[in-house]
Amino acid sequence: VQLVESGGGLVQPGGSLRLSCVASGFTLDDYVIGWFRQAPGQEREFVAVISSNLKYYGGSANGRFTISRDNAKVYLQMDSLEPDDTAVYYCVARRVATMSRAAGDYDYWGQGTQVTVSS
Repeated sequence: VQLVESGGGLVQPGGSLRLSCVASGFTLDDYVIGWFRQAPGQEREFVAVISSNLKYYGGSANGRFTISRDNAKVYLQMDSLEPDDTAVYYCVARRVATMSRAAGDYDYWGQGTQVTVSS
């Protein structure tokens, strides 16, 4: 079972990135999928989560991020990026069909993708 993120990189303030998450070894449709992030020296922070029909965002998303999914991938569209958004972003999956903002509730974690917002 593996989650793999992609789409990170360096972007200027005000720019956009779209992160993607794919799964191997299980079907994404059967899981609640979320995104967390961790900046250097900081704790992991909840960003967003999506179930089959609901979405929930953490305060850091602040109307700038959008989570979505199709049959194969889960996406995190990030707009109006700010330097404080600089972090490693992790895709996570939970077998239980209820959403959670607690990192400990997720069963699988990807390796993370670096997002750097800087001029």
